[in-house]
Amino acid sequence: MRIDPAAWPFAAAFAAAALLAAWWSPWLAVVPLALLLFTINFFRDPERRVPSDATLVLAPACGRIIRADASRVSIFMNVFDVHVCRSPVAGRVASVEHVAGKFLAAFRDDASDHNERVVLVVQPARGAAVRVVLVAGLVARRIVCRVAPGRELSAGDRIGIIRFGSRVDVDLPPGAAPTVAIGDRAVSGETALARIPAASI
Repeated sequence: MRIDPAAWPFAAAFAAAALLAAWWSPWLAVVPLALLLFTINFFRDPERRVPSDATLVLAPACGRIIRADASRVSIFMNVFDVHVCRSPVAGRVASVEHVAGKFLAAFRDDASDHNERVVLVVQPARGAAVRVVLVAGLVARRIVCRVAPGRELSAGDRIGIIRFGSRVDVDLPPGAAPTVAIGDRAVSGETALARIPAASI
């Protein structure tokens, strides 16, 4: 399985700590080894089977749906979810904006307005733009965005990663109908969050 490159500084540090601890006693290496395994699991980046239906708005992140209405779908990620984020639609990156802010618990609705975040706008070839907000949380203090304005994306392409547990908001285009409900589980790049009327594409 692919591991996101952001893992390697953490993995190297924990591996070195485990080797140093094992030199004194094998039992001392248990904690850094556990942290090493956690790190590798956290930064896993599995391949996805991305639907080819252009009317779908796909989940940009794995996790639990905590909001689902005609204007926005929000996904909360815990530390055991895959944290590599993906584009919900195909299109050109119209803008990327970093907004400084607080680090409130990410499941709170006001976290979207007050927390540190990166706002991406993806403009499909036809139809309205889709706004994706990567939101930092209480523990997640680092958003790594790997796309820039002008980049052409396919639906399901990787756009970045959030460390360590947070939320992602998707602002739906007018007329989109949510296909998920609060409490559902989403898989990045595979789960359809909403459907856009074919006439709008």
